[in-house]
Amino acid sequence: MALFAFSSTAAAEWRKHYMLPVSAGLGFATAVIHIYALGPYIGPISETFGWSRTQTTIGLTIATLVQAVFGIPIGLMVDRYGPRKFGVVGVLLIATAFGLLGTATGSDLNWYFLWCLIAVAAMPVHATIWTSAVATRFEASRGLAFAVTLCGASISAALFPVMATWLIGAYGWRVAAPVQAAIWVGIAFPLILIFFRGARDGGKRGGREQPGPVPDMQGTSLASGMRSSIYHRLLVASLFFTFTIIALVVHFIPILTDIGADPLGAAGMASLIGIFSIIGRLGTGFFLDRVSGSLVGAIAFMLPSISCILLLTVGETFMAQAIAAMLIGLTLGAETDVIAYLTSQHFGLKNFAAHYGGLLAAFSIGIAFGPLGASMAYDRYGGYDQFLLLTLFFMVISSIAVGSLPRPRFASGGPQS
Repeated sequence: MALFAFSSTAAAEWRKHYMLPVSAGLGFATAVIHIYALGPYIGPISETFGWSRTQTTIGLTIATLVQAVFGIPIGLMVDRYGPRKFGVVGVLLIATAFGLLGTATGSDLNWYFLWCLIAVAAMPVHATIWTSAVATRFEASRGLAFAVTLCGASISAALFPVMATWLIGAYGWRVAAPVQAAIWVGIAFPLILIFFRGARDGGKRGGREQPGPVPDMQGTSLASGMRSSIYHRLLVASLFFTFTIIALVVHFIPILTDIGADPLGAAGMASLIGIFSIIGRLGTGFFLDRVSGSLVGAIAFMLPSISCILLLTVGETFMAQAIAAMLIGLTLGAETDVIAYLTSQHFGLKNFAAHYGGLLAAFSIGIAFGPLGASMAYDRYGGYDQFLLLTLFFMVISSIAVGSLPRPRFASGGPQS
């Protein structure tokens, strides 16, 4: 029964700061609007300008690579100045930059420029900003608080494509982009402005924000942490895992249609990924607070391997496709939670944002090249079998890398004021 108990300390954290993970989740959802809302725009934009779909989507690769380069510098600034200023300003910048896609002229240079604006605007809303604020307020229930925060990505994956599709059908893609951005900012920004404040951000006095002293957080130095084999294992797990899981998600419908599923049925199966990613994220957060984080991560990272085996052997059956989608969704909902939690446990909170920013750089590289690698494998071999085998191998490596981590040094986090 102890496994399912909710301690008085955890309950106190939620009573005092329950809106922080919620507002951070809305911020994180805004941060990925250019990723999860892009799909419905690809076809109309390609048709308008006569572009290939590769040409239309290359901007996403540009944006994620820029995030990879600046992951650690952004983390260092967050550790020094606190996350609130970045988050409040950043949600306005990324929404505006996404809305500007509606002004595209059809020139390659103009299109790349618009995506460079998105890349710059996405820096202040890096996942580091949202998780670092939550980490300073939650200790006993940090895993669940991270899960609620990172559910923002799952919500955006479920909501943004539907919103974009409706707006494009009603008004065309040029109007849809800025309207979608404005609607979401109208929902998210007020809650972020009021409730998003970590321990490093101070409090309010007389209605005005006061900087206050920066809490004395425990943790390793950035240089020491990055030299450790623990950090290297987390880097390997982050890179290999994201490279394959994002490619599996992007290419899941083509994988199923390639083995005989009809497009509508394949789309229905793919929807299970989004549903189970929410279940996986909240479930992962629950168990991270009660079971070894390394064990939770090792198990979660192995689940897509089962999906690959099913797709390679009995993938034409309904049950195999459904189970494969559910397992991919469970793991998709676990990945950032596990890495963020283990980062705080092994390196403390003193330089959490910088350490996590480096690991998010590996995530960004995986997102940039994973779907592209799957496409190249398909073009070369005429199918996805080779990529599924590679995914199986990479997932095993990721699971071993996380599962082999030693007992964490900073299991007690830092001040929870």
